[in-house]
Amino acid sequence: MFSLKGIVGKLWLTIIGLVAVVLLVLGLFLSQYLETSFPKSQDQIENLRKLGQKVTSGIALHNEDERYIDLVNDLLSAQDATVFVVDVDLKPMKLSSQKPNSMNLQYDDFFSAVMLKRVFAGETIDNQTVNSTGSRQQMNSQYSAVAVPLMDSTQQKIIGAAILYQAAQSVEATQAYVIRLFAYVSLIGFLMTTFFAFFLLTKITQPLLKLKKAADLISLGEYGTRVPITSSDEIGELGKTFNRMGEELSDTIKALSHEKEHLSSILRSMTDAVITFDSDGSVILANPQGDKIVNDWNQIHWIDGESEQSMLPVLQQHSSVIPEPMRMLFDEVITGAKEITSKLHVQNEVWSVVMTPLYARAAVRGVVAVLRDVTEEFRLDKLRKDFVANVSHELRTPLSMLQGYSEALLDDIAGSAEERQELAQVIHEESLRMGRLVRDLLDLARMETGNIELHFRVVEVRSFIKRMHRKFAALSKEQGILMSYELPEEELILYQADEDRLEQVLTNLLDNAIRHTPAQAEIVMRAERHTYKDEAAVLIEIIDQGIGIPAGDLPYVFERFYKADKARTRGATGGTGLGLSIVRNLVEAHQGAVAVKSTVGQGTTFSVLLPVKMITT
Repeated sequence: MFSLKGIVGKLWLTIIGLVAVVLLVLGLFLSQYLETSFPKSQDQIENLRKLGQKVTSGIALHNEDERYIDLVNDLLSAQDATVFVVDVDLKPMKLSSQKPNSMNLQYDDFFSAVMLKRVFAGETIDNQTVNSTGSRQQMNSQYSAVAVPLMDSTQQKIIGAAILYQAAQSVEATQAYVIRLFAYVSLIGFLMTTFFAFFLLTKITQPLLKLKKAADLISLGEYGTRVPITSSDEIGELGKTFNRMGEELSDTIKALSHEKEHLSSILRSMTDAVITFDSDGSVILANPQGDKIVNDWNQIHWIDGESEQSMLPVLQQHSSVIPEPMRMLFDEVITGAKEITSKLHVQNEVWSVVMTPLYARAAVRGVVAVLRDVTEEFRLDKLRKDFVANVSHELRTPLSMLQGYSEALLDDIAGSAEERQELAQVIHEESLRMGRLVRDLLDLARMETGNIELHFRVVEVRSFIKRMHRKFAALSKEQGILMSYELPEEELILYQADEDRLEQVLTNLLDNAIRHTPAQAEIVMRAERHTYKDEAAVLIEIIDQGIGIPAGDLPYVFERFYKADKARTRGATGGTGLGLSIVRNLVEAHQGAVAVKSTVGQGTTFSVLLPVKMITT
């Protein structure tokens, strides 16, 4: 499309301006030449006056010469001038052989009789422009004419008048003609320039427009776009270079795309969370695990006693900013420009965090954070340490007692047979306790490796609960604890269960309940129908009013040797610290589940879910 702002438009305006300047300069020079080369009307009249005076002087001297007037006219014809003579009666003088003028003009075509009377009186008169319109001559002819008195040879009287006329050579008319000629030439020049501009439009602008369109398509992602090569000039070379650039760009984009897809696949497949922040703490890039962490941690921070629906605008606003638990580490990395490795405790989870600065030249432009959930490792490490400490504790007490009492026997400290019997009894009980500890550890090891042997049969839950109540009624009564049970009217039957192992489960739970429930409190055993994994199940609950378990300890109560009360020590009749761990493994061996709820100072509820019919053995 033609536009004055385009290349062709600018080139067209440049050529138009150049042509206009050249024509203007040429016109000025030509105008100056016309003014200096062609006389003005006033100058032409003055020249005619002088020429007329010379002619009349010559005629007065040579009036006898028949051919003088013809000779004068022949000489004057070189300047487009003619002379004829009239007497005082306004009749042509009878000069011999005087011929009529070529235009058949008469004196009255230039001067009236009244005007000629002034000439006969001795005055020279002129007429600058005469438009001859008579029937004897051509139409619209312009002349300059003078009338000069003609004296006789004695110079004593006027015998007539010499009328000298010349075709008018007006510089103004010539200039008007030249101006018209310049106008025509300028118009033709402008038309040819415009035609040349449209010619360039097809030869230059159209290929350039195709290049622009192809560049726009490439910028929109169509990297296979190419331009046709229609010439071998500079534009054709530009097109070839553009196509070569497009091919290289397409290859580069493909390589970058493959690299990006490869990196994206790696990030998506990583179990670790990877998050990239800018220097302001806004999320630039994150894999799915990273997105989940940002959303979850921001939700934990911003929802505090408010409903999630009411806080939705706030969550949306902060879903792409650094979570508050990471803020301190982020600021430290931005400020110190160094890598930091640390652990974050967020609710009940432990995360290993590695933050590395991103540089733009020498400045830190962002941070890359890699987070790994080490909750299980942290828990196992804690359990390992606790296990070593607890085993050491559990073995140290009986070993110390065995060593002390055996030394007392060896040193014969006991003074009587009864004292020796008492010392031997303590040694025996501590050895039994160590035996129970070792046996429980072996049982637990077999359960965790799946080598436990179960003997399944039908178990009637109501009678089973009553039997367990009778078993612990005496012990609870000794402790001043009220024990009761709540059972439904309908039968509760487990079609595949090991009653001995279930008795071991309830024995451990009831033993714990009695040991941690104060006097005058109550322990309730409850059983009812329930649903577990969309299947019929039996729910057995042991509810006590004991001291309770702190919330931070609840996830660990089923671990080996774990003690909620760190200061509590076991007596000679106490447990081994493995009871709840054995409970969990036995229930899971029945394809059931065990859970605990507790409030400090109010009591604890252990829930055992057992499927009515086992799916697999």
